[in-house]
Amino acid sequence: MKSSKRRFFTQTDKDLMWDRWRKGESLNSIARLLGTSHSAIAGVLSKTGGVRPADRHRSGIELTLAEREEISRGVAAGHSLRAIAKKLGRAPSTISREIKRNGGRQPYRANKAEQAAWDRAHRSKTCKLAKNRALALIVAEKLQLEWSPRQIAGWLKYTYPDDENYQVSHETIYLTLFIQARGALKKELIQYLRRPRAMRRSRHHTQKTKDHGRISNTVSIRERPPEVEDRAVPGHWEGDLISGSNNSHIATLVERQTRYVMLARVKGKDTKTVIDALIKQAHKLPRELYKSLTWDRGKEMADHTRFTLDTKVKVYFCDPQSPWQRGSNENTNGLLRQYFPKGMDLSNIHQNRLNAVARRLNERPRETLQFRTPAERFAQCVASTG
Repeated sequence: MKSSKRRFFTQTDKDLMWDRWRKGESLNSIARLLGTSHSAIAGVLSKTGGVRPADRHRSGIELTLAEREEISRGVAAGHSLRAIAKKLGRAPSTISREIKRNGGRQPYRANKAEQAAWDRAHRSKTCKLAKNRALALIVAEKLQLEWSPRQIAGWLKYTYPDDENYQVSHETIYLTLFIQARGALKKELIQYLRRPRAMRRSRHHTQKTKDHGRISNTVSIRERPPEVEDRAVPGHWEGDLISGSNNSHIATLVERQTRYVMLARVKGKDTKTVIDALIKQAHKLPRELYKSLTWDRGKEMADHTRFTLDTKVKVYFCDPQSPWQRGSNENTNGLLRQYFPKGMDLSNIHQNRLNAVARRLNERPRETLQFRTPAERFAQCVASTG
């Protein structure tokens, strides 16, 4: 029988793992690179919840290995603590504590004392959310509203600008969830994350890479006015379809300046059905808040001229294989997969349910909006048009 040897990973191996993991590579890909199994890679990364640990370091006022060796020589020579302290330029109390915490004068050894210091520096600190129960409850409440850790951290800083006890970084929230600090956040809260995984993954994700068809009389995204490109004024939207099983779809629309989301039920992907649904949505908005629509080159927009004639909304088309040109919409489609996972039949989703999901997204604070919500910003735009 072939015995399996446990692979020892050097620090260089681990650095390579974390670099590749951050770029979004899979466990299998990293394992092939290092000639090991994906479970071995997962074993290393999962220890810190998929979040790269900080480089090991100690305080600059800590005793160095050279100083500990000098202490060891002084102790062996029978010098007093004051004499050793004077030679090192340290306080006698510092030398006294160092010797006491490492067993006393007789067993004191520099190398063992140095290793013990590193071990103490590596002890896990008490998690902030475990120490502040009230803060943990607020974070848990927002997670259950499907707010991301970054949104929660930004909202807390905005809401409690002068109270650091009620501020926490998004990384701390992630680490608390994935490493499970005792008494902080329950493991079940992971299900409310956008992508409920056992470890935190890179933000890199696979996007569409193929052209969905050719359409006549298209106006390129490159011809959009500068005010659209720099999000200077509201009223310019990005759109797409997300698909489910049994050829079911939902139309998604995002306003570029405010990130306000609208969802529309479509009974099919044919251009008549999609254009009819988009026209219906367009008539719900003030004319000043619907000036243009940017879409990819899917065949569902083949009848885009009818949409423009009916709504007076200009349609611009992305370059082939360039989904990032509708970045706000692509990001929103990723968020929507939390509610409508791939493979789900979307044909029976009622418009009321779509409106409720859109409202949930619109009431989340967004970092790009200085942690205001899309609903707040869009309401301001509506009020200004009135």
